[in-house]
Amino acid sequence: MPKVHPNSTTTKPTEIPRHISDRQVEVLTVWKKSLIFNCDGYTVFDTKGNLVFRVDNYQSGKKEIVLMDGIGKSLLIIRRKKLSLADNWMVFDGETSSSPIFLVKKPVNLMASKNLAHVTSCQSNNKSLIYEISGSYAQRHMAVYDHTKRLVAEIQKKEAKAGVSFGGDNVLTNYYCHKDPA
Repeated sequence: MPKVHPNSTTTKPTEIPRHISDRQVEVLTVWKKSLIFNCDGYTVFDTKGNLVFRVDNYQSGKKEIVLMDGIGKSLLIIRRKKLSLADNWMVFDGETSSSPIFLVKKPVNLMASKNLAHVTSCQSNNKSLIYEISGSYAQRHMAVYDHTKRLVAEIQKKEAKAGVSFGGDNVLTNYYCHKDPA
């Protein structure tokens, strides 16, 4: 059985595009497998195979999703917005559910658009765009851009060195963060 987490001897090395070479890259493997019986979720590993995040729905269907750290502490709760014509989600901070911190909107566009979602802040009076998610869910290739259109994260299919695919249940996520100049 192939390993879920990246390993330099079994996976292709991650190529860093030139336009983001000034940033550090954190590579994570997302596996569509819940660690909880009867839950539909994801498990996220770092390059050493350590459990970093878990995403589970705890049988609430598609109405609520919980993002947890490796030990199970709730970091974010994502709830589908009720009475909305389009797909909208509210993101809450950990265990508190008093007011959302982000609003995620799926653009309503009759033309085929590569924009999958827009993330805006709910904390301030300024409801400007924070992140934009574009790409294709079906092809398992997506990109997350910040408000300045700078690439923040990239999601792609995970493949072994020989070009063998791990299937649609495993994707590789490259998270790009700024290097500390100090």
